[in-house]
Order: sequence, then structure tokens, then C-alpha cells
Amino acid sequence: MGELLLKAGVWLAATPTPSPTSGPSDDSVTPGVVGFTVTFLIAVAAVLLVLDMTRRIRRVRYRAEIAEKLDAEKAEHQDDADGDSRG
Repeated sequence: MGELLLKAGVWLAATPTPSPTSGPSDDSVTPGVVGFTVTFLIAVAAVLLVLDMTRRIRRVRYRAEIAEKLDAEKAEHQDDADGDSRG
């Protein structure tokens, strides 16, 4: 039995392993036109989303500034009205 295992081990060790090839051809690993198109569309969508987000943030900030001004004017008018009714 031991001799059979020894022969099998020698036979497996003597089996040649395949030599590495040069690798896949460039045509089979490039994304091609479809990959470029998808990447380009994703980049365009990201830029458009950033521009839209910037526009919305700016609009919210302007609305908050206007609301603060209106609140300040309303408080000023109330103070004037309260001062006239007291005096």
C-alpha cells in the first residue's frame, strides 16, 4: 500500500503544469463603446444632480433670509403699534 502511495505521489509530482499564457487579448477585456457610454451617462447624471442640489440649497437659503427679514419687519411694526397705543 505504501509503495502504491509513493508511486502516485511521484506520478502527480511529475505531471507538468500548464505554462502561463500571455493573458487575454485586449479586445476581450476592454469595456468598449457600451462601457464608455454607460460611464459617461453616469458622470453626466452626477453633474446634473450636483447642480440641481446647489440650486435647491441656494433657494432654501434665500427663502430663509426673506422669512427672517419679514419676521423682523413684523416685529418692528408691532413694537411701533404697541408704542403708539401706550403713549
